[in-house]
Amino acid sequence: MNAGIFYKTEQDMNQAVMSPYASLRSLYNQLFIYAGEVRSDNTTFSWVPGNSKDMTSIDNFGDVLLSDNSFVLGLWNNSYHTILRSNIVLDKIDAVSFTDPKLKEQYKAEARFLRALTYFWLVRTFGDVPKVDQQLSVADAYKLGRASTQEIYDLIVADLKFAEANLPATYSAIDKGRVTVGGAKGLLAKVYMTMAGYPLKKGAPYYALAEAKALEVINMPQYALVSDYKTLFDVTKKNSTESLFEIQYKKGGTSTGSPWNNDFAPRFSNREVVLVGDKGGFNAPTPSISDAYEKGDPRKAISMSDGYVSVPGGKFINEKYVKKYYDVSFSNSDNDNNWIELRLADIYLLYAEALVRQGKQQDVALSYLNKIRTRARNSAGGSADILPDYKPFSSDAELLLAIEKERRVELAFENHRWFDLVRTERAKAVMTQEQKEQNGFNPSAWNDTMLLFPIPLQVIQSNPEKIKQNPGY
Repeated sequence: MNAGIFYKTEQDMNQAVMSPYASLRSLYNQLFIYAGEVRSDNTTFSWVPGNSKDMTSIDNFGDVLLSDNSFVLGLWNNSYHTILRSNIVLDKIDAVSFTDPKLKEQYKAEARFLRALTYFWLVRTFGDVPKVDQQLSVADAYKLGRASTQEIYDLIVADLKFAEANLPATYSAIDKGRVTVGGAKGLLAKVYMTMAGYPLKKGAPYYALAEAKALEVINMPQYALVSDYKTLFDVTKKNSTESLFEIQYKKGGTSTGSPWNNDFAPRFSNREVVLVGDKGGFNAPTPSISDAYEKGDPRKAISMSDGYVSVPGGKFINEKYVKKYYDVSFSNSDNDNNWIELRLADIYLLYAEALVRQGKQQDVALSYLNKIRTRARNSAGGSADILPDYKPFSSDAELLLAIEKERRVELAFENHRWFDLVRTERAKAVMTQEQKEQNGFNPSAWNDTMLLFPIPLQVIQSNPEKIKQNPGY
């Protein structure tokens, strides 16, 4: 369609707003999983096609993660494509007449939230990145270098504050899945937590901001933990009371289905794991995440399996796989699962951590940590004699490790683990041990440059005067 005759009506702008939402699927399908999970100690590859260094170098710190990595380039390009779609909305909307001015501001708020979310991924993955907050000509684009991490976070915070002020609390059923004020508040709490930690290290004032924003979400009456952990990932119960924001997928041959049930299944399994379609063998749980669950924790059986029984033959195949996103495909890799980007349990745990990092209210922090454990033991497959409530800890450091561990098992395979390790400066200690055990990595080879991905070579080659490589690459 000719852009010159589009963007004229409220209906046009509604379609335009849907565009960056749709663009998120290309990121969550695989690319963000590589950055958030495979890079961490949570998952690895049980199978790779041929000798794919593009995949293994993300997972194995002993391999060199090269700037010409196709997945790194894909993450960069698809992120900026999503930002472009948001910027188009923001650049075009003021010229369009709306019968309801609040609706115009809502559409702007949605676009700014989606831009902020995408930049949050970019800045945590690459560090300094170009700041593109409007449509640019080719000539103007070549004038852009990498904005500082601080400047990108300033944009993210400004976008989220605008979103928070202009988004509705809920939608009618037909618009279910659009971001709400709760989603903006929740992401802002997470952004503040990240800014408080590494690399900006803004410390106590930002932990206080995160605490306040998280508490605002917690006090919103429309949100509550679902009673059964399994319900969160039931494709018939999407967008639950626990969900703050999730990327929407719909199977049925319309290219909007989700691929993870197929992608995560062991490559050489049969119908024992998935009923329809191929199996990818990536994002396989590591031994350490398997061991991280306490005995009897029902979240493990809901989230992953240590293997499967072959049919025919009845032999147990010791090959771990993620089963959190189970569905029966309409066709190959065409499933109904949404991806939950933000949910209330995440906010509970961030709130608890923010309190402890300020050295206050350990009892309140402990109560929110135990709310998560209570829900887990009351879930399907649980019992009263597992996951006892944590008792008061002798030090804040011990409590912080308990929160870290609870975040790992509660939010496993949801793209949080790597960034938690980075912002808390725990990546070196955790990953050198993990890599030593799994890949024979020499801990002395660790370098903090591994905390960021390389800027894609293609990006640097297209603008070498302005775009410089991250240190260490």
